Amino acid sequence: MPFWNASFLTQELTQRSSVFGLRLWVVIAICVGTAIVLILFLLSLCLAYRRRRPFPSPSTRKPLKRHLRDATPPVSKEIVEIVSQHSPPLATAQIAAAPPVAEVQVHLGKDDHRVVFTDHQRQALSSTASGESRSTSADVMLSPKVPGGAPEVSHLGWGHWYTLRELEEATVDFSHENVIGEGGYGIVYRGVLPDNTEVAIKNLLNNRGQAEKEFKVEVEAIGRVRHKNLVRLLGYCVEGAHRMLVYEYVDNGNLDQWLHGDVGDASPLTWEIRMNIILGTAKGLAYLHEGLEPKVVHRDVKSSNILLDRQWNSKVSDFGLAKLLWSERSYVTTRVMGTFGYVAPEYASTGMLNERSDVYSFGVLIMEIISGRSPVDYSRPPGEVNLVEWLKNLVGDRKSEEVVDHKMLEKPSSKALKRALLVALRCVDPDALKRPRMGHVIHMLEMDELMLRDDRRYGREGFNPPFDVQNKMKMKA
Repeated sequence: MPFWNASFLTQELTQRSSVFGLRLWVVIAICVGTAIVLILFLLSLCLAYRRRRPFPSPSTRKPLKRHLRDATPPVSKEIVEIVSQHSPPLATAQIAAAPPVAEVQVHLGKDDHRVVFTDHQRQALSSTASGESRSTSADVMLSPKVPGGAPEVSHLGWGHWYTLRELEEATVDFSHENVIGEGGYGIVYRGVLPDNTEVAIKNLLNNRGQAEKEFKVEVEAIGRVRHKNLVRLLGYCVEGAHRMLVYEYVDNGNLDQWLHGDVGDASPLTWEIRMNIILGTAKGLAYLHEGLEPKVVHRDVKSSNILLDRQWNSKVSDFGLAKLLWSERSYVTTRVMGTFGYVAPEYASTGMLNERSDVYSFGVLIMEIISGRSPVDYSRPPGEVNLVEWLKNLVGDRKSEEVVDHKMLEKPSSKALKRALLVALRCVDPDALKRPRMGHVIHMLEMDELMLRDDRRYGREGFNPPFDVQNKMKMKA
């Protein structure tokens, strides 16, 4: 029987089939071979697909706890508890070691005070602001969600990261009644935080949809500024297309309002107050120019950007916003940013920008503070429209006393006035290379302040100053 089955099977397999007249065993062999080839092809596709998928390396296969501990976001988000006198510290939901904040080196010398940022901060500060700060490592502290659906607040190493909802509540939905300023960079609102802290919230315009990561890097560089003559940035808000900055609230308006606003027949800005404002502004600009590495050019020095507190101390605002909004890393720009009347001639004509452009604007500011006149005023006669040219003509004609603001009841001494005008004229020198650095300007202004105090002391005591002081006065006059 087995023999018959084998012979029968052999006979069947050797018969010709209907497939191209091939024998049956040939057709079966072709089908089996085709199936094997198809299976091998599918296996090769699977292997190729698996090779393309990135397998985690052993070094990245860490336990969850270690991963959470070591993960570092692309933008520095060090979150620390900020102890406020107005609010109790928040309870922490989780505490973990944070990576060190970007290193900041502070060099203190006899005549030099310079902050040097590392490469990460250097890129963010190539044309923006930074400040007198010492950055230290901090622990990560995550604030718990506030009951009642209130927004969660994160505490950064230098300030807060606010939500849009928080700022809407602080400004009563950005009501018109809370608008305290408006300019080329945006609208400024007065706001009150839940702990009753007053803040100034700047809703930025023309940010051209700047990427969130880039915006945060630039803002964190500005936020680490710490100088008594620079307005402090407290935090920011980034939600959708909204870009907002939250500053400390300086409660006595700006210099433009006190110089050109309705203050009556007698200005509260005495000569001493005006010189103090000039000196404080110079110190703030000098810190941006000479206290940071890389240096920072303000680009828009003007009276409305000089804020005043109740003691008439000046604080420079809006530094770093040119870089923040336009991301120009070169000192040559095709977009001239500034205010007409304050812009240096070489910057307006060629776009060449450096710290001496700020020095020119500062010189115009000194003239504005002394005279009480706007840099450009078309309501005046033709020869008095431009403040710089008008003042130069009066000084050239030996009529310096006519420059002084008529609302200033107590006029300065002739020597004090001439010294201040000399500083202003040197700052607006048409040749940018001949303009003094802000550090030199401070030295000249502080000498003027010293001489002013000496004049008053010797005047009260009724005798002449010593011979060496007289020589200094003659040299300065």
